[in-house]
Amino acid sequence: MLGAQLYRDEYIEPISDPSAQGQRFFVEDLLDIAGYVPEKIDIYQTLPNSARVFRIKLDSINGGFVFVRWDKAKKENYVANKMIDPGVYYNLKAAKEIMRKQTNKANFTVDDVALQAPDQDQINSADLQELRAEFDLKNEEKRLELEELENKQRARREKREKRKKEKESD
Repeated sequence: MLGAQLYRDEYIEPISDPSAQGQRFFVEDLLDIAGYVPEKIDIYQTLPNSARVFRIKLDSINGGFVFVRWDKAKKENYVANKMIDPGVYYNLKAAKEIMRKQTNKANFTVDDVALQAPDQDQINSADLQELRAEFDLKNEEKRLELEELENKQRARREKREKRKKEKESD
């Protein structure tokens, strides 16, 4: 029980701490859960109502800004901007859901539906299977088209070679 309490305190406190340090830990945890290893995190701008813009440097080339706001009703921090890279935004929103739900599942397989951010269209397992079936069908169609194209090219090459041999024998 004590371990569970320590675990919960470690990850829930940054969500519910509107201070500058709490929001910085929130951003660090989100990036960590999402799989990013930032070189540097700075407060770029402090705004009213416990909102801050953090400048994040992932490496010498990549980085960006994360806008963190305080939701008074839910009493938690959240990532508010979509002006960062869409992939990073999605990963941070999904990481927040993981942080909030504290999932007991140690790992996920390709058959599992990903935890999704609340501002995105929710996909259930039936939708996921349908999308995979469509993807497989499109891949099969592409493969058949390529195979047909290769057969046509092979037939053309054989015709050319046959004509060459006929001309040589004349």
